[in-house]
This record gives sequence, structure tokens and C-alpha cells, in this order.
Amino acid sequence: MTVTLVLLILLALFFDFLNGFHDSANSIAIIVSTRVLSPRYAVIWAAFFTFIAFLFFGLHVANTVGKGIVEASVIDSGVIFGTLFGACAWDILTWYLGLPTSSSHALIGGLIGASLVKAGWKSLVLSGIGKTVAFIFISPAIGLLLGMTIGVLVYRGFKNYAPRQVDHLFRKGQLLSAAMYSLGHGGNDAQKTMGIIAVLLFSNGVLGDNFHVPLWVVVSCHGALALGTLSGGWRIVKTMGQKVTKLRPVDGFCAESGAAISLFIASGLGVPVSTTHTITGSIMGVGSLRRLSAVRWGVAGRIVWAWILTIPCAAAISALAYTLVR
Repeated sequence: MTVTLVLLILLALFFDFLNGFHDSANSIAIIVSTRVLSPRYAVIWAAFFTFIAFLFFGLHVANTVGKGIVEASVIDSGVIFGTLFGACAWDILTWYLGLPTSSSHALIGGLIGASLVKAGWKSLVLSGIGKTVAFIFISPAIGLLLGMTIGVLVYRGFKNYAPRQVDHLFRKGQLLSAAMYSLGHGGNDAQKTMGIIAVLLFSNGVLGDNFHVPLWVVVSCHGALALGTLSGGWRIVKTMGQKVTKLRPVDGFCAESGAAISLFIASGLGVPVSTTHTITGSIMGVGSLRRLSAVRWGVAGRIVWAWILTIPCAAAISALAYTLVR
């Protein structure tokens, strides 16, 4: 491999680390805000299950990112650089502002922006982009509905229990739901960087005639994502854990379980969804069961605007970066 190729792989792994850093709040905010685990133990718990997720999921999402967003023939080192620069820049900006935006959609936006500059609209795989954009709205809706459904079942099932008993039980239950969510996070998010590295290797002839994801890429991406999760993102934890709605351990269990199931479904379908969108929708669904006013809709609206802006903003930054280096 050339020096340029190695540097781009390292940049992709840095994005993966940044993704874990940026999205660590999604994995730990609820379990920290309900005081089930301290922040230190929460990030260790989340990072472990994020890393081992490759043992449970296939590579459907990696294949979608690698050849289902833009034509693989368009990809070269300049496009990958623009993609990663745009995604990293948007991630850092939104982390600084404390906005839980989607690293996943920043990556997709970056890939679209650089590819458009290089080869125009014909380079885009519109069916794959359409599916990804649709899930910007579908994934939080599924998270919301599943969070509400699980919440209704749990609240009815335990309505005759004393509050202290419910709290004690679901403090333990949240360890399981947080682990499930971290598995879903690792299973979907790490694959996006795998797809980028794999298509870079394929376009440079390293993989031969058949597109595939080597095992070292799988392990490296999960490792980088887990290290990023260990580093944490405390600005976003506050927004996710308490500003959207206040949660009890039973609420946290329902929200994390709903989001985890949503991520399992998306990974099975090969759709690169936003873990941020999914967990936020689930939190809002659980919070609204108590009363609609329990959800702080002003904060939620600010988050939604950040979601909508992610793909076009990352695409614009990526397009500029590609223009400067081509």
C-alpha cells in the first residue's frame, strides 16, 4: 500500500474514533442520568459491547456504504479525503456546540459532496441515498413507537409494584438494555467506516476484482469506535440525558430497549441509520407517556434542525475540500 493510502486509512479510523467520541453520549447518557452507573463505568460498559458487536452482525451496512451510495468506480483517494474531511469537520463543530447530530449522515453527506464535484449526478446511487434519507425520519419514528410500546407494556405490567421495587429491578435491567444498545451502536456505526476503507482499498486494486471487507478492517473499525466511546463526549451527554426529558431507571430501560431493537432491524436491512436519531426518538416516546409536557420540545426541535442540516453541510464542506486537493 502507498503512503497516501495508509494516511487515508488512518484518517478514516480517526473519523471512526471521532464517531465513538461524538456518539458515546448516545450509549451512556441514559444510564448515567438515571444514576445506574457512574460515567467512568458507563463508558467502559458501552465500549466493551461496542467492540464485540462484530461477533453478532453481518456486513450489510458496510456493503451499502461501500457501493450503495455512490458508484464504486468514482471513488479515488481525493473523494475519500473530501468525504472524511467534511464528516470530521461537521462532527467537531457540532460536538463543540453540544448538538447530538449524526456522524453517520455526516459521512454520507461527505461522500455525496465529493462525488458530485468529481463526476456529477450520474455518480450517485439514488436508490441507496433515498433509503438513507428516508430513515432520517423513519428511524426516530420507529424508536419513538418502540419506546412507547415497551413503556406501555412495562408500566402496565409493574403498576402494582412499589416504586422502590420497580426502581431496584430496572437498575439491573438497564445494564442489559444499555449493553443491547451498545451492541446495536457498534453493529451499525463501525460498518460505515468499514465501507469507506473497503471501497478505498477496492478502488486502489488492493482487494482484487471482488469487493469485500477484510477482517483486519472489521476489527480496526470496531476498536477505533470503542476507543472513541471510552473517551466520551460530555457536552452531548447533558443534552441527551436530561434536557430532552428527565428519566427514571424504568424509563431508561424502555428507551434503550426500543432504540436497540430499531438498530438491530436497520443493521439486518443494511441501512446506515443514525444511532442519535434512534435513541432521541425513543427517549421522546417514553417521556411522552407520562405527559407530553415532559418532553422539552424546544430542545427536541433544535436537535431536529441539526439533523436536517447534517447531510447538506457535510456535503458542502466535503465538496470544498475535494476541490482544493484534486
